[in-house]
Amino acid sequence: MSTVWRIGVDLRRCIGTSICTGTAPEHFRLVDGLSAPLADVVAPAEVVLDAADSCPVEAITVRDATDDRLIAPQE
Repeated sequence: MSTVWRIGVDLRRCIGTSICTGTAPEHFRLVDGLSAPLADVVAPAEVVLDAADSCPVEAITVRDATDDRLIAPQE
């Protein structure tokens, strides 16, 4: 398992449901009605995966910061 993850939000896909901010408020906030990560690089945390997997439009991606491997959302 990696030691650092990179969080991305595709603002073209985000529809501002705020599920991510409710699931992981320590990692996401809404800016102008759209999701934004509080930090681009984070320590691995299950709640970050939960936020990515719960996004109805799959706007959130979690990648291994060392090799760019997609960790979430799960296909």
